[in-house]
Amino acid sequence: MGRILIIGAGGVGNVAVKKCAQIPEVFGEIMLASRTLGKCEKIRDEIREKYGREIKVAKVDADNVSELVKLIDGFKPDIVVNVALPYQDLVIMEACLQTGVHYLDTANYEAPDEAKFEYKQQWAYHERFKEKGIMAILGCGFDPGVSNIFCAYAQKHLFDEIKTIDIVDCNAGSHGKGFATNFNPEINLREFLHNGKYWKDGKWVETPPILSTDCVHFPFDYPIAGPKESYLIWHEEMESLVKHIKGLERIRFWMTFSENYLNYFRVLHSVGLTRIDEVDYNGCKIVPIKFLKALLPDPGTLGTNYSGKTVIGCVMDGIKGGQPKKIFIYNVCDHTECYNEVQAQAVSYTAGVPPIIGAMMVITGVWKGAGVFNVEQLDPDEFMDALNKYGLPWVIENFKGEVPQ
Repeated sequence: MGRILIIGAGGVGNVAVKKCAQIPEVFGEIMLASRTLGKCEKIRDEIREKYGREIKVAKVDADNVSELVKLIDGFKPDIVVNVALPYQDLVIMEACLQTGVHYLDTANYEAPDEAKFEYKQQWAYHERFKEKGIMAILGCGFDPGVSNIFCAYAQKHLFDEIKTIDIVDCNAGSHGKGFATNFNPEINLREFLHNGKYWKDGKWVETPPILSTDCVHFPFDYPIAGPKESYLIWHEEMESLVKHIKGLERIRFWMTFSENYLNYFRVLHSVGLTRIDEVDYNGCKIVPIKFLKALLPDPGTLGTNYSGKTVIGCVMDGIKGGQPKKIFIYNVCDHTECYNEVQAQAVSYTAGVPPIIGAMMVITGVWKGAGVFNVEQLDPDEFMDALNKYGLPWVIENFKGEVPQ
């Protein structure tokens, strides 16, 4: 049985630690740590009541290496799972290096003062993790994460060569709020300020951001959810997949947004509430997007009345046995079922279950190595089996729909 330290007690952390509690044969000792101890204690009490298990909780500043080192040295986990803010990735990686403990996260590094996310600074840690003999596993949520695993599985078993990948992400659910984000509002809204970007014929091509009236979008016919307008955005897994999927000629990422969501977002942006720089208000320095986060609903509270489903998957076109082949691998997740199981909506669920499966792969010795890895570099087979077992079943079917060329 392994020991796992989970850092972050938001919606995803809630799912992750409750999933651990359901798997005592792998996770014998569990600690949940956050800057807000009260959040950890609430989850601890729910786990005690629901599963009859005791977990440890702790208060920690995930921006402080020495505090993290002290916590890790005291608990002695086999792996640290980072579901805190992406600003904190490098700090937590540094603490894992100093303590010789495996590291896993769900989102790549982003500097607080720049709305830009990339793997460059995390990949730079490869030699240090290698020398230490430990693993750092990056982007093990759903997308990135399961989307990468789907691609690795397809490369291993379904294609001789993959030519194109279209990752499609649909939330066809309703939370009953006028406007809310499905995970941390600050991180969520910053993500959509970027220009769109995709890979084609060996280079990156930029497109207008979703705020623009000339952004790129099309109606994709999702299983169960039906046709939904899907917008081309930049998403981090593309950066690693172009390195690790052989022969890839094009990769794009599409996400659904309702017109209501886009209208709110455009207005908030136009009046300056998505700004990430400090402004002076009556002698006080505030960051508008942080203030907006305080006003918007906490994503962790949305699950109560959430209905509908998420549909996330990969459309892949390539060659097998000299013949063209096109497939769609995807998962459908139900908001109500997720809430009944772990008191969370499906967006948190789809992001919170995969890092626990990744941690399981490390603790049980399925994934071994030293250095920094994106998940598609690791064997996908047992991870795919675990998705079916632990709540995220997948479907593979021949793709007969259409995506833009």
